[in-house]
Amino acid sequence: MIQGTGSDVGKSVIVAGLCRIAKRQGWRVAPFKPQNMSNNAAACADGGEIGRAQAVQARAAGLEPHPDFNPVLLKPQTDRGAQVVVHGKPVGTLNATDYTTGRAHLMTAVMQSFQRLVAAHDLVIVEGAGSPAEVNLRAGDIANMGFAHAANVPVCLVGDIDRGGVIAALVGTQSVLEAKDRALIVGFLVNKFRGDPALFTEGVTVIERRTGWPCFGVIPWMPAATRLPAEDAVSLSLGHSARADCIQIAAPLLSRLANFDDADPLRFEPDVDFNFVPPGQPIPRDVDVVILLGTKSTLGDLAFLREQGWDHDVIAHARNGGHVLGVCGGFQMLGHRLHDLAGADGPVGSLNGLGLLDIETTMAREKIVRPARGRCSLSGASVTGYEIHMGQSGGPALARPMFQLETGPDGARSQDGLIEGTYLHGLFANDAYRRGWLSRLRDTTATTLQYEASVEAALDDVAATLTDSMDTDALFSAARRPRQVALTAQMP
Repeated sequence: MIQGTGSDVGKSVIVAGLCRIAKRQGWRVAPFKPQNMSNNAAACADGGEIGRAQAVQARAAGLEPHPDFNPVLLKPQTDRGAQVVVHGKPVGTLNATDYTTGRAHLMTAVMQSFQRLVAAHDLVIVEGAGSPAEVNLRAGDIANMGFAHAANVPVCLVGDIDRGGVIAALVGTQSVLEAKDRALIVGFLVNKFRGDPALFTEGVTVIERRTGWPCFGVIPWMPAATRLPAEDAVSLSLGHSARADCIQIAAPLLSRLANFDDADPLRFEPDVDFNFVPPGQPIPRDVDVVILLGTKSTLGDLAFLREQGWDHDVIAHARNGGHVLGVCGGFQMLGHRLHDLAGADGPVGSLNGLGLLDIETTMAREKIVRPARGRCSLSGASVTGYEIHMGQSGGPALARPMFQLETGPDGARSQDGLIEGTYLHGLFANDAYRRGWLSRLRDTTATTLQYEASVEAALDDVAATLTDSMDTDALFSAARRPRQVALTAQMP
């Protein structure tokens, strides 16, 4: 199990790299994260959903996404509440206090998934969540030491030297853990080192002497990690660089932004200047396209959009002949009206949309989660992706769909084609579609980016860096058969 001294220390990328290494060594390897909190989700073939990081890790292991890789997924809808997804399916919502005091029963679902993976694979690499140093959350924990102790899984602790204080973070984590939890840690990794790792030799010695744990390696800063789909919005770059020679695309950073990796292929295009607009800043007037990405709470983020004044920016952009694209929740915002009378997707109520597409959306408790494939209605280019949404949209604009999917028409376009909306996530990962979409914005745009191949290359690069900088043989040799746990707790 890979745990960290804090959030965003690189656990997800390390697990992905280790999965790729183990696969190359001939292991039947699978990733596992007992509990994840993220609005960046991936659709599984059976209609379930898991965290995006576990889908990337599964890809590194040569597997398709499966709910067992992430049995408990929390999708924040408000500052205090989240939708709870168990084995890929939503089972309700909980506020933070209720979840903290009442999550222990979810260990049953966690162990069911974990034991199925152990039975079917030679090696399971587990990712923790946040940090085990948050000992105030230890009671009922299912994400870090609570799970590791229940299954008797050895732990490697990761510290992030780039943020500073890595010696204190690793030594301090040991000092606050209970003895039974400290005993599960078999070593540590230092991640994100910039420069010559030999400069930190003395630091490694200090940590080893104070903790008694061996160091499995000092991992350098990995540029390849930035080419992998990100799971946390905190990792997004913000601002507006205004490169006049490129297509300018801006996306408001919504408070419940979801599936924002839809924009990754655009961010990596050499002739595209893509930027997220942070709260408190206006959407630049000189952009070519404004994209409203997905959200876990469409009504909540529509209100947030108005609080920032972004509604005026988007409408003015459209009136001046600019392009606007809405994806999933962003698509719903482009319509005339949104209704959520049961609180299925956040706050209860109805709100006026931006009125740029002639549609109206009603939220329903039944969630649509499925892989999708079809063709672009304009170019005929084939597309694959996935749907994850609560609402159903209707209205005259749907007569001009963006895509013809195997499940039927999807999305809508304005009569002049400048305003578009779709429920299809992953649309820009399709090279032919992305090239056609960009060429409609600027005839001179030419691209050679092969996005899916670039993700594979990034996984290979991460695996190569880990192989060179750490003792993977020693780490893998620490693995052991986990304890079988009686599944007696009640499911929600």
